[in-house]
Parts: sequence; structure tokens; C-alpha cells
Amino acid sequence: MPSLGADMEFGTLLQWLVKPGDTVKRGDIVAVVDTSKAEIEVEIFEDGVIDELLVPEHTRVPVGAALATLHAVGAAPASAAPPPAEAASVAAPPPTEAAPVAAAPPTEAPPAEPPSVAVAPHPDHPRISPLARRTAEDLGVDLASVAGTGPEGAITRDDVTRAAGTAVAPAPTAAPPVAAPASGEAAAPPRTGLQGEERRDAMREAIGALMARSKREIPHYYLQREIDLSRALAWLEEENARRAVDARLIPSLLLLAAVARAAAQTPAMNGFWVEEAFRPSAAVHLGVAIAQRGGGLIAPALCDADGKRLDELMAALRELVARVRGGRLRASEMSDATITVTNLGDGGVDLVHGVIYPPQVALVGFGGIAPRPHALDGLLGVRPTVIATLAADHRVSDGRTGSRFLSLIERLLQTPEELR
Repeated sequence: MPSLGADMEFGTLLQWLVKPGDTVKRGDIVAVVDTSKAEIEVEIFEDGVIDELLVPEHTRVPVGAALATLHAVGAAPASAAPPPAEAASVAAPPPTEAAPVAAAPPTEAPPAEPPSVAVAPHPDHPRISPLARRTAEDLGVDLASVAGTGPEGAITRDDVTRAAGTAVAPAPTAAPPVAAPASGEAAAPPRTGLQGEERRDAMREAIGALMARSKREIPHYYLQREIDLSRALAWLEEENARRAVDARLIPSLLLLAAVARAAAQTPAMNGFWVEEAFRPSAAVHLGVAIAQRGGGLIAPALCDADGKRLDELMAALRELVARVRGGRLRASEMSDATITVTNLGDGGVDLVHGVIYPPQVALVGFGGIAPRPHALDGLLGVRPTVIATLAADHRVSDGRTGSRFLSLIERLLQTPEELR
């Protein structure tokens, strides 16, 4: 079960789109998973042949649990592998042995089920899952006194709650493998996830919990800058006059392109805070806050946004919005975002101060583009401007870095031809 957001601990497998014996390649959609926010299409990140479906449809399982196994094309399936007792004595499984289906790398996934024998963590550098660390802080548990039962002695949430004497809800027991449909048997209709008010309530609860955690754990600082868009809008008007109606660009696209290019040049704004350290990202996957039809916001990623031409970025944005409204998002789009942009200008908002989406370290907000009094070369006039804000993580950057980042966004918007 992939992690489809920092606030996700469980997901419900709604529908399998493959069956045992199917050949799959990297990027194929193999299942649909329901989170509290949306129904997400899960991609596979390995080539191979589906061996077993381990989780039946409509089953709720924890993040990190294996959903299926596969083997390499031309290799023996898992049924040809040695029995469990014999296989357990092998130090490392051969490459042809069935391996769990790999989904998008989880940003912050709870660890797998611990082994039955506890292993003491390394005294100097114990491995601690982020979820376990937060649980320890909430329960007041000293991690130095906790023995880890996870892989290589990692401390898990269950270890922390045991040390605190607190019971937690157990993870679901392993489900029996899903049998392949008999020949000629009609496929089961797609399972539907949360609907209506139930979906809205679950989404609001998840968003509230994540934002509360963000404000509690991340030392935010805020900056804002008013940007004159006269040149950008004049350039856009000329550019659109040469285009067919369905190929025209929208003003907010220039804002997204400027943030993506600026983030590529400002590593401290683009990456993740994971395991008490900052991990910059070489790629810029721009999270875009999009309103859903049923209410609530979701922020999937425009992948490699800094390297896309405006036409490519516009096409990707249209497709992303259509799939958000149609409930057809992909796992990679929910887990890959390295920095997020929220634009509330369409709602008549002048200024928005956002909350960072963990484990990201920065969020850019834009209000509406509107005519405002603006001084230029000592003269006061009325010009179209937008107020850009930055919420950033003080563990990674400071106001000086943040101000350079906003200045770079402004410079790019003053030379829109560079964004083409």
C-alpha cells in the first residue's frame, strides 16, 4: 500500500485492474485505492508478471503492506519457490523470487509488521520511523529506553505504545490471496469508496489533522511581495492573440512556471524534511492546490514542472484538473510533490498565507491579480499586481533565502519570454 500523503496511515483497496498471470510494465495502473481524500490509481514501478493478489478488494490495509507479488518475465513464479521453512534459511532471496509490487516510494510510511523477537536499537543512531517519533512525543516516551522490533532494530509505533502501556488499533490480519476469476466469469463491478458527506467529513478530518501537525512541528516563517504583472499580462495578451482559442494560456500558468523555475534555482525551497534532516530534490514536482467538486482541496503534482515549456505545462495542468474533478488521480501525483502552490485569486482573495504540507519545506501562495496603486520610478499609478507569499521551514532556510526566492519569482515574471 503506497503512502499517498503524509497524513495517510491506511488505505482501502477498491479494485484490482490486473489478475494473476498478467504481464505488467513500469507505469501501468494496477489498482484503485481509496484514501480519505480521493480514489487514487496506483501505478507499478517494476516490470514483471503478476503472481498473487494478496489483498481482496474493499479491504482496508496499512501503508507499507504488500498488496501483491510478481516475478520477472520468463522466471519461475512464487509457487516454484521453496516452502516457507526452507526459504527462511536462505540469506538473500534470488532475483527471480516473487517480490512485492512496488508502488510510489512512500514519503512517510509506517514500518512493516515487526518480527517476533525484539532487537535493541543501535545505542548511538537508532532507526526511528517518523510516525513512531511523533507518537513518542505525544505520549511522552523516552526513545532511548525503547527496544526496536522493526527491520535492523528500527523503533516502530507499536514499540512506543507498548513502552507507554497504551493500546493501539491492530493492523488488519493478512488477507487470503485473491483467486483469479474463472474462465468466462464476469468481472466484478468497480467498488466505490467514500461518497458525499462521508467523503467530505473524512477529508476535512484528514486535512485538519495534517495542518495541525504542520503548525505544531514545522517552525514556519512568512514573507510576502507585491509583484507588478504589467509586462507579463501584456506579453500574454500578444501571445494568445496568435493562438487558437483552445491553445491559449491563462495568467496563473505564468505564476506556476515562475515558481517552478525559481524552485529549481533555490534548493532550500524544494525538497523534504525526513528523519530530522533536509533532503533536497533534484526534480521540481510542483504541487497545485485544486478544488474538488464535492468540496475540499487536494494538491497533486505537476511532475518535472521546471523543465516543461508553457504549452506542455498548460496541457499537463488541464489534464490534472480534469482527473481531479473526475476522481482519477495517480499515486505518483499524490506522493511526488516537492513544493506546493496555492492560488485563491479566483475566489476574490487578495492575500493568502498557507500552511506547509509536510514533509515539504515551502509553500507559495498567490492572491488575485487586480489593479492596485503601485509606485514605479517615483511615480504612483495603477497597475495589475499580485501578492505572492511564502511559507517556509526555518529548519531549512531563513528570511534571506526566502526573500531571494520571491525576488527570483518576480524577476521571471518581469521577463515572461524566458518562461516560454
